[in-house]
Amino acid sequence: METKTKTNTAIKGGEFLIKETQANDIFIPEQFNEEQLMIAQSCKDFFAQEVLPNLDRIDNQEPGLTVKLMDKAAELGLLGLNVPEQLGGFEKDFVTGMLATEIMGTGHSFAVSISAHTGIGTLPILYYGNDAQKSKYIPKLVSGEWKACYCLTEPSAGSDANSGKTRATLSPDGKHYILNGQKMWITNAGFAEIFTVFAKIDSDENLSAFIVEKSFGGITLNPEEHKMGIKGSSTRQVFFNDCKVPVENLLSERQNGFKIAVNILNIGRIKLAAAAVGASKMTSSKSIQYANERNQFGRPISKYGAIRFKLAEQAIRIFASESALYRATQNIEDAIHALAAGGMEHSKSILKGVEQFAPEAAIMKVHGSETLNYLADEGVQIYGGMGYSADAPMERAYRDSRINRIFEGTNEINRLLLVDMLLKRAMKGELDLMGPAQKIAAELMSVPDFGGEDTALFAAEKSYIRNFKKAVLMVAGSAAQKLMMELAKEQEILMNIADMLIDLYVSESLQLRVEKLVSIKGEGAAREQLDIMRIFINDAADRIYKNGKDAVTSFAEGDEMRMMLMGLKRFTKTEVVNVKEARRRIAAKLIAENKYCF
Repeated sequence: METKTKTNTAIKGGEFLIKETQANDIFIPEQFNEEQLMIAQSCKDFFAQEVLPNLDRIDNQEPGLTVKLMDKAAELGLLGLNVPEQLGGFEKDFVTGMLATEIMGTGHSFAVSISAHTGIGTLPILYYGNDAQKSKYIPKLVSGEWKACYCLTEPSAGSDANSGKTRATLSPDGKHYILNGQKMWITNAGFAEIFTVFAKIDSDENLSAFIVEKSFGGITLNPEEHKMGIKGSSTRQVFFNDCKVPVENLLSERQNGFKIAVNILNIGRIKLAAAAVGASKMTSSKSIQYANERNQFGRPISKYGAIRFKLAEQAIRIFASESALYRATQNIEDAIHALAAGGMEHSKSILKGVEQFAPEAAIMKVHGSETLNYLADEGVQIYGGMGYSADAPMERAYRDSRINRIFEGTNEINRLLLVDMLLKRAMKGELDLMGPAQKIAAELMSVPDFGGEDTALFAAEKSYIRNFKKAVLMVAGSAAQKLMMELAKEQEILMNIADMLIDLYVSESLQLRVEKLVSIKGEGAAREQLDIMRIFINDAADRIYKNGKDAVTSFAEGDEMRMMLMGLKRFTKTEVVNVKEARRRIAAKLIAENKYCF
């Protein structure tokens, strides 16, 4: 990439909470190079010509249509963007793959089908397969000759994936594993030739993974599930009845299946955020266009303040989510490069790089999916009665967006995981959270510093974000110290802390992006982006205070509680912003451009 950053390798996953990042050290979407923009354009053209005009046919599951579209995507190389050249792919970097995923996110049900194939369908073999497995399967998955699916979830094993009951036993001649069990919610099951199946061998404690070809036999499918949304994606139950899998099709080592599942989910989470950003941008553009076309009381509804608020808020949330997405993506890219430069094998360096930023991946999954949910909901509202009509685009957008808060681990699970990962890293000494948390506890006892006001651009926002970090460290540190092992059972408190972390990470990412943008284009060219930043951080301060207060009052009392609440107030104090005028400026730009334009 042209825009290689210099010092990102110095920051580790989760360190955003205790380290200050410089604007020059992050990647922003305004820095995509020519090749990346060309790949994005070819994705846009394909979806505009082949997918978007056929959404009804896809939703009706017209026989063979999704398969045909995936074959056409394969001809353009879209099934192998991140796959090494020697296996038939284009070997593009992590950032380029993320940009393509963002564009593909506009494709509703087809986006689900193609991302299941290129993600959870292909990546377990690519990253965990041995040379023989990779050379046998990956080229055919990249060319589209074979389609793939991923069989993890069971009726009794959803979020608790390792409790699955599917079993594999070695045949008497030692040549096959005999697979028996049931999987559900399997995307692409209706047309897949390759199944990555998770099962326990005999009485093993942990899952193992197997590459299963449909041609092995012993596989039966239930009819297509009737779903609220993403109706065009194939979703079926899969039954394995004495399915004979050659022993050489064990993927990775025995009992390594759970680790495979977790690491592939980490990649899936941040890619889901990218797809959600893409879908959000399309939803925003449709909202703006309808508001400009729809006349009520003698003028377009885009002239009314209530609608302008919605259009601006849609854009604010997208721009914030996108800022954090590409910051995290570049951090992962840099970690991959650093690990590979240290001699680690390429596929292992990708897994390790993503694993290192698993907390950020969880943040992005939650924030991206909830941003899209907001966009679709307000899109329906802007369309009014037409929003409820299946003849207008918002009805599909609304139904299809809902699954994203469940996919790749529910948002609740991701919130709990986020805090758990950071606390575990702190306990292992990988992340020094307790040192900074103790300093803040001491700071609470001291007189606040009312030093002279720094009037430099971004000085206020940088100060707010430093304080947001103190608020999170104070609440999380005190909760961990006070509740110790019991904290894991206090899910409401963990949710509060997770939401504080999400708002902190996205606020900081947004501020850094706008600062870098101003350094490239000048303040005048980034006026609306400055408005977006100020509104988001202003609102985030209120949310961080509310979540902090709810957490503190759940575990502290007396003087300790009063002291922490005073600290919270101090750490979430911001200067007033005229949000009405700022939102109007943002909306005016969107309305003039007649599309999402940031």
